[in-house]
Amino acid sequence: MFRHLGVGVLHLGGRVGILIAIASGVVFISLPIIALIWRTVRDQAWQLPLDERVPRAIEFSLQTTGISLFIILLFGTPLAYALARWSFPGKHLVNLLIELPIVLPPAVAGLGLLVAFGRRGLLGPILDDWFGIRLAFTQAAVVMAQTFVAFPFYVRTAQISFREFDPEIENAAMVDGANRFESFIFVTFPIARRALLSGALVSWARALGEFGATIFFAGNLLGRPQTMPLLIYSIFENDVDAATWTALILIGIAACAITLARLLTHTE
Repeated sequence: MFRHLGVGVLHLGGRVGILIAIASGVVFISLPIIALIWRTVRDQAWQLPLDERVPRAIEFSLQTTGISLFIILLFGTPLAYALARWSFPGKHLVNLLIELPIVLPPAVAGLGLLVAFGRRGLLGPILDDWFGIRLAFTQAAVVMAQTFVAFPFYVRTAQISFREFDPEIENAAMVDGANRFESFIFVTFPIARRALLSGALVSWARALGEFGATIFFAGNLLGRPQTMPLLIYSIFENDVDAATWTALILIGIAACAITLARLLTHTE
């Protein structure tokens, strides 16, 4: 009897320990967001005049992330398809290089972009001398930084979707006279569209929140358009309420994007 009692106590203790670990993790992740909401409610920040830089930052962020997402879809979709369905030399290396930005510190990503495309970088002098193009510390640099960090999130999702797709369906379409491109557009894409849209939303949310690579490569100069994360960084010391408002808007947009992405993934 005591043996069974001891086993029961161990099982109960294990369950309690698991519940404590789960609760601790949820509290740790959610507490900063709750604190932002609490600060806004406590100070009734919505009654204060809205800093004119906030709507400009929202507009600029939506513009740049829209361009970034278009680039990601344009180049990421065929790349994900090739990685999922084709075999070629160096495939594992390509996968590694594409996923590396996920774990790279943002400062390293920004420094890499600056060394590659800056005025004294690897390609910067060529672009400047031959084409008169300067990328660093411009709006194009913002788009490039966002694209660099968000690109892997879409490619990974799209790659998984294409890998799970039955190739026999495509083959049947080609037997009926469709070429590979037509088969992809009219057969593969409609079936995989939910997963692709889900990956696009997550990728866009990541681009929206990008800060480290952007400040390194695009800078944060006064008088120039700022993304929402750059604005939060700039005005935090002088206007905490405006920084909090901007942070809450950013969190809300990202939360909506992730929620929609999850609904698309789990909806048949």
